[in-house]
Amino acid sequence: MITKIYLYHFKCFEHITIPLANLTLLTGLNGMGKSSVIQSLLVLRQSHQQRLLPDKGLALNGELINLGTAKAVLYEEALEDTFGITLACQHPASRAELVVDYAKDLDVLKMHTHNVDPAFFQESLFTDRFQYLQAERSGPRVTFPVSEHHVRQHRQLGVQGEYCSHFLDIFGRTWSTLPALCHERGRSGDLIDQVAAWLGDISPGIDLHIDTYNHMDVVNLEYSYMTSKGSSGHFRASSVGFGITYTLPVLVAILSAQPGSLLIMENPEAHLHPRGQTLIGELIAKAAQAGVQVIVETHSDHILNGIRVAVRQGQCAPEQVAIHYFARREEDGRAQSFLESPKIDQNGRIDHWPPGFCDEWECSLEKLF
Repeated sequence: MITKIYLYHFKCFEHITIPLANLTLLTGLNGMGKSSVIQSLLVLRQSHQQRLLPDKGLALNGELINLGTAKAVLYEEALEDTFGITLACQHPASRAELVVDYAKDLDVLKMHTHNVDPAFFQESLFTDRFQYLQAERSGPRVTFPVSEHHVRQHRQLGVQGEYCSHFLDIFGRTWSTLPALCHERGRSGDLIDQVAAWLGDISPGIDLHIDTYNHMDVVNLEYSYMTSKGSSGHFRASSVGFGITYTLPVLVAILSAQPGSLLIMENPEAHLHPRGQTLIGELIAKAAQAGVQVIVETHSDHILNGIRVAVRQGQCAPEQVAIHYFARREEDGRAQSFLESPKIDQNGRIDHWPPGFCDEWECSLEKLF
């Protein structure tokens, strides 16, 4: 498990240390640095996949992220053409300091590494015990793509969740959800039954139907609804509410995770009604308690409240939750990104609320009254 990220001259950060827990919530106004924290991890994984680590360089552009040129990564106010990413992990040997020199005239990066133990690359960030879902996910389609490489070989859903249906088709009956995450209404502990059960809390009575057409390399995803008269007919994903298909990869990522896995998710609340967002927050907290490391970027106070409820109900220990609120202030004529880290107690209460931290509801009420 990654316990700390230190960034130096990386994008909007002059220098910053971000402690991580089993569940880490990244919040804040737009453009304050939340995505940059996630990108620091993704660029390392992407570089490792391209066999550039530990000493060849960084892959700024690839399948996971596209950061552009080297100049775009270096902190704009940097007094030296060097940036660094340091990760500390739970295992004492799993630490790496990666320092990169930027050659302005060539717009290239030169890598220097310090204290990189081979055990570092056994962390989930660099293995198949990893899932990343970006904010822009695949919405309803008539068909979805198939990937033997991503799904069957590496157990990946795709950064947009585009292989989620294929994943369920292959592993839905052979992959068991962790008991701590199993829904009481699930027909079994099989992944597909648990996904359907949790999806039923978002859209009551829903069920999933998946067919793969190997000769066309596509998957067909349809939904049906259980009524008092029995099951309805099947409906294409493109004919059912947008939020259902958009949320499906989030549920599959969480419910297929195993202890020691790392999940990184951006805006899991997208296109969900408030109750559904709260349920996702609770489920994320349960996964963290079960040994899955989860890093979530969110703007949703409902996600936060779902986590608070889970802590209050004893489903997640408060010390397993880290909350970071990113903001910006001006010092010596320069804009500086910084973070505040409110603490959560065993009753789900937050010790302090920085201005702008999930307080818009109270601000609006104050204006109304």
